[in-house]
Amino acid sequence: MPISVTGPVAPLAPAVPAAQPGQDVDAAAQVALAKGIAFAAHRGQLDQIGAEYIDHPGRVAERFDPVSEPVLVAAAWLHDVLEDTAVTAQNLLEAGVQPEVVEIVQLLTRTPDVSDDAYYARIARHPVARRVKLADLDDNTAPWRVRRLEYDVQLRLAEKYRHAREALSAS
Repeated sequence: MPISVTGPVAPLAPAVPAAQPGQDVDAAAQVALAKGIAFAAHRGQLDQIGAEYIDHPGRVAERFDPVSEPVLVAAAWLHDVLEDTAVTAQNLLEAGVQPEVVEIVQLLTRTPDVSDDAYYARIARHPVARRVKLADLDDNTAPWRVRRLEYDVQLRLAEKYRHAREALSAS
């Protein structure tokens, strides 16, 4: 069945590659769909060091095996889509993203009405969301990346990410 993409991600209808040996075709399609949506949604965005933003979810996704952990890979590709773009959870569902992946992405999405502690507590209670968030933190705190930030930003983010790791390991 061809993938149909609607809403803010309509410009992209990714071609689904053949499954890798041992990988379910539907799993390969979910990973390809998530990657395509992430590329479309983050198109033109830059991160704090001026690099293409899409590189970040790509590095997070690379930490997981698409054959044995396709849900993790799909969630990693999409982990910032709801927070940093106009894409909604409903758009993801309508595009064909599995409800399990959308649920994880929603858990990983910060909202202004939820405190940091409550945000990290809800992630810590979900093993898959927790793994994606820890991979996100690992990428955000990579020394090669941190060195390129202004010193005051380095200090602020170091405290933010220290607190995040503590909160995620406390639960």
